[in-house]
Amino acid sequence: MSPKKRQQRPSETTPPLRVAFIGAGSIADLHLRLLEKRNDVNITAFADVNERVLDQRRAQFPSAGIFANYKQMLSQDKPDAVCVCTPNKLHAAPTIDALRAGCHVLVEKPMAMNMVDARRMVKAASQSTGQLIIGFQHRYDPRTQYLRKVFEEGGFGNVLYGRVQALRRRGIPNWGVFGRKEVQGGGPLIDIGIHALEMAHYAIGSPNPISASADMFTYIGDKPSNRVVSMWPDWDYKTYNVEDLAIGRIRFANGAVLTLESSFAAHIGPNSLMNFEILGDKGGATWEPTVVHTDESGHMVNKTPAWLPDHGFETVFQLKMDGFVDHVKYNQPTICPATDGLMVQAMLDALYRSADKGGRETKITL
Repeated sequence: MSPKKRQQRPSETTPPLRVAFIGAGSIADLHLRLLEKRNDVNITAFADVNERVLDQRRAQFPSAGIFANYKQMLSQDKPDAVCVCTPNKLHAAPTIDALRAGCHVLVEKPMAMNMVDARRMVKAASQSTGQLIIGFQHRYDPRTQYLRKVFEEGGFGNVLYGRVQALRRRGIPNWGVFGRKEVQGGGPLIDIGIHALEMAHYAIGSPNPISASADMFTYIGDKPSNRVVSMWPDWDYKTYNVEDLAIGRIRFANGAVLTLESSFAAHIGPNSLMNFEILGDKGGATWEPTVVHTDESGHMVNKTPAWLPDHGFETVFQLKMDGFVDHVKYNQPTICPATDGLMVQAMLDALYRSADKGGRETKITL
């Protein structure tokens, strides 16, 4: 059964937004399912190098164009907007080409493999009539939005410190290219750590990072999985060349400091953990559970919102997709601009460079 269409807005008098996909695999499934809920969006084309994936999309969307070459798709289909859902290494080139073709682009996180590519993408966006949006869904989470509002209203005062965690006890992906640095750019830091990092950075006002240091360790992923029972066994340990655990520290121009912990495999208590904490001179908070810690009426007080909207994964992802369409079609503000993606990419780059240099502090230049 087709998903229920979102009710059309009174202002929706223009033709539907024509959206095409570069990369039509697994992450595109979620994009498609959520975009199909809107009656102001038409899915017009797919480009992928995998013929089996293209056959699946051809069956699902008989009227859509099917292309093995995304450049042909851009020139022949001429979409209004493009979702780039490729492996990390293949984010930059299609994004730049789509922007040069005048398309709006939603690129999945991280925006690129490195700062060189990220800067090229931002430059292409500045010279295009299209908009570049980064797929940072976790900043749409109601918990993140609440803490950002507390920050904006001065509830934390000057933010001094943040702690970011994206940890799995034994969660090495046994599919895709997540263990290959040459294609992915890194391991848990660039794959799951980025989620916690981008929403924490957003919650404290997106300050400019100035330096970073990190240490990274590999001790499980490069060995066979049959030593310990785990939820995703049989990963490709022979090609695994990314970190199992990353520990980092980032300094910001406003004086704040943030530490980050991210792992695919670590000897921790819970099976997985995604969280961040904020400490300011007037108050602090945790994301999960969502609690603000402050002083009131001469007492230490913990504030918990009485109600928050649904923050399930698909709901938050829907907000991301709606945010993209509403921004490019109706000129609504975005909370995921390319400039934020550039800052997050700069932090990731600096952390990896520092680890390569034995943990030495590395300067960040945007």
